[in-house]
Amino acid sequence: MRHLKKTAKLGRQFEHRNAMLANMVCSLIKHKRITTTLARARAARPVAEKMVTLGKKGTLQARRLAAARLRTRGPSGPLSKAEKQKWRANEDVLRILFDDIAPAFKGRVGGYTRIVKLEQRPGDAAPKAILEWVDELVATAPAAPAKEADKKTAAAK
Repeated sequence: MRHLKKTAKLGRQFEHRNAMLANMVCSLIKHKRITTTLARARAARPVAEKMVTLGKKGTLQARRLAAARLRTRGPSGPLSKAEKQKWRANEDVLRILFDDIAPAFKGRVGGYTRIVKLEQRPGDAAPKAILEWVDELVATAPAAPAKEADKKTAAAK
């Protein structure tokens, strides 16, 4: 019996499930939001939260633990210096996590992600959801109009 076993199986074996969750969190780190089923979003959320907690520590050990959990690798094949810089800026999940995302959540104790429920998927009526970072939309949406209003009032004076 599975009493007190809370792991969401998601219809997969252990290794397949962990690989899928690692890929989902990598996509969340790169793209800032992902659309998936509600069950998968609920399963990926704790993994993403733990990665941000490791990112906030910022130690070498935390970086190694995050790399092991997310199964990250470097670029494939030899690249020029410009290509390496482009890969590092856009594709290096650990750099994005430790240098961009974690410092943004420095003052927050937890709750780095949100799940927004969407309509059902047409094929099998599975409930869909968006998994996204909390401060990503909050920081970008209200800040832009406020700055423009301040500029207008300053120009009027």
